[in-house]
Amino acid sequence: MADFFQNGVITTLHKLRERPVEELEAELHVFAKENPMALILPSLYSELQGEALPNIVEQLKLSTYISDIIVGLDCATQAEFEHAKQFFSQLPQTVHVLWNDGSRLLALDEKLQSENLAPRQLGKGRNVWYCFGYALSLEHCRAIALHDCDILTYDRNIPARLFYPVTNPRFNFEFCKGYYTRIHGDKLSGRMTRLFVTPLLRALKKILGNNDYLEFMDSFRYPLSGEFSLSTDFVKNMRIPSDWGLEVGVLSEVYRNLSRHQVCQVDIADQYDHKHQTLTTDNHDGGLERMGIEIAKSFFRKLATEGLTLSMENIRSIKACYFRIALDFVEQYYCDAKINGLDYHRHTEESSIELFAQCIMTAGEMFIKNPMESPFIPNWNRIFSAIPDFDEQLLAAVAADNV
Repeated sequence: MADFFQNGVITTLHKLRERPVEELEAELHVFAKENPMALILPSLYSELQGEALPNIVEQLKLSTYISDIIVGLDCATQAEFEHAKQFFSQLPQTVHVLWNDGSRLLALDEKLQSENLAPRQLGKGRNVWYCFGYALSLEHCRAIALHDCDILTYDRNIPARLFYPVTNPRFNFEFCKGYYTRIHGDKLSGRMTRLFVTPLLRALKKILGNNDYLEFMDSFRYPLSGEFSLSTDFVKNMRIPSDWGLEVGVLSEVYRNLSRHQVCQVDIADQYDHKHQTLTTDNHDGGLERMGIEIAKSFFRKLATEGLTLSMENIRSIKACYFRIALDFVEQYYCDAKINGLDYHRHTEESSIELFAQCIMTAGEMFIKNPMESPFIPNWNRIFSAIPDFDEQLLAAVAADNV
């Protein structure tokens, strides 16, 4: 049970009591008449065989206020795609499965590549971007929500609480970010946010001074959550990165395009557990290390667009300041864990901080070496301007695949 404290520059919508989900869904059915909703599920084929996705589908069967479910399917063969269509066909909503490895969507991707408009990297960012474009092509959708497909503790409160702020016609929100408690068994989880992103933001503010962007980012309780909702009007203008900085990149676009009064965060779950990334010490291309490097680069790129000049001297100061702040956080988390009867491994936490500090240095070196690097995919307004009938081509390709 949360308190009602409002922190930062955006609105926080707490979970102040246990409200029956059926009450929320009854209101959402009314909202849907004016604001039809589409839910995006970016999924690897392997997740169809995991523990989480079958339960997600069972829960969504009851979320009938959602009109469309768009599944972005990655890493699937022809036979696996056919199985995926059957797997999702049990849903009562209109289901659209985007087979990203299929010949039709690959042909459209090649067309965009010829115009230098295609995503440059494979992965979740590319998958989500095509799903956004498809949702816009449907035209009738007015609100979109997105969540991952590996949530082991999923229930239908998650989409209901995500959609509510952006579909309620009496609210003024264009973007809503989900947050939740991160406890895994008897341990604190969410270490990438706890031990890296938040102390890095505090270090950046201390070294670079007061900055509206850093204050905005530091207002989010869980900036790396994969769950958010937004209006389709905003989607048209949003540029997202195709690398592992997706969540930070999305929030940076929210900062650039929307008023603070149009942005909120909402408590969507009492308990949340999903697939945990591994912590590596010798692999820049995987696990939390790669994520840390790309998140730090996302911050450095955005700060450069805000007119701040970064040098290796700055980076070294940021790293040293981060390290001290993060170690102070360890002491705070230790006390928090103990009063709640949770197990806490101080050595593991401090080892993570040492690795994350190196991520800051690596990201700084990469940014300064190649300051023109831009992983952002063009927004969909530009796509539809360059190829006016691309929406029709995308709809036709997905329809042909789903016959």
